[in-house]
Amino acid sequence: MSVLALLPFLSINIDINPVMADFGPFTLTWHGLFTALGIIGGVSLSVWLAKKDGIPPEVGQEIALVGVPCAIVGARLFYVFEHWDRFGDEPLKIVTGITEGGITLYGGLLGGVLGGLIYALWHKWPIGITLDAAAPGMILGQGIGRIGDLINGEHLADKTGLPWGVKYLHPDSPQFQYWLNHPDPNHPLKPLDTYAVHPVAGGYELLGDFVILALLLLVMRRIVRVPGWVFCSYVAMYGVLRFILSYFRFDEQTIANVPVPQLVSGILLGIAVLAAGILYRKPGPLTPEYAERVWGDLPLPGEEKADSDAAAPA
Repeated sequence: MSVLALLPFLSINIDINPVMADFGPFTLTWHGLFTALGIIGGVSLSVWLAKKDGIPPEVGQEIALVGVPCAIVGARLFYVFEHWDRFGDEPLKIVTGITEGGITLYGGLLGGVLGGLIYALWHKWPIGITLDAAAPGMILGQGIGRIGDLINGEHLADKTGLPWGVKYLHPDSPQFQYWLNHPDPNHPLKPLDTYAVHPVAGGYELLGDFVILALLLLVMRRIVRVPGWVFCSYVAMYGVLRFILSYFRFDEQTIANVPVPQLVSGILLGIAVLAAGILYRKPGPLTPEYAERVWGDLPLPGEEKADSDAAAPA
């Protein structure tokens, strides 16, 4: 017997109830728990990074208090927009069903950044520095939140015979329910069994998120010398990652046969490039702490030209 024939038996089995507890009309799931932990971890990291660059903790906390609710609202509204057929008859579930996993990360990204950016602009706080501090916290929160996706078995993915394929065996898992109702006629299922699938959200994206986090903290924050470009790098890298992962999923809404997340990825890549150009010209106020960390004894942007103009003969 060949080694390849044994691979399907090496799949990872997960038999965990996606629901942790019910509280009246509200349901606490593993997805909801790790989303909350991701928010706490992401905000804590961003506030700490902002403090290192001279932004007072209370300012970072204020932005988080605005950005996090905006992210939650944006994530939910984006999901409702994509899956309106699930809410048209029960609009109350837009609110009560949020802990069941009905959110979209792209909506959270757009809502959180827009809310926090407007608030920072209103108070005339350093925009570029703030965005750079926010980026690692955002991708950390996304990565932690994906642990809940791994447990729950959300986001329907293609079957696979690879050894890291995951079988969701709990009857309430979305993956189990789908394959129970849509079995492959060429590979009939045994009772209480299911197919191994690609761990797209809880595996590939989780690992990709932490790779991006490492690149932001260990590489980008050390070599990037333009305020705001760390954030632009985060948007671009996550956009590429999310574009690729759509090829392993089949539960995404499409426009002209193109998955919506891929369309959004393309748009965000364009926005990242445009924002990088704007921030290069108008990075916003800079703090001494940021200047010391990024440039050290080097002159700040614009100082070289000012010095040369001053030294020029009259």
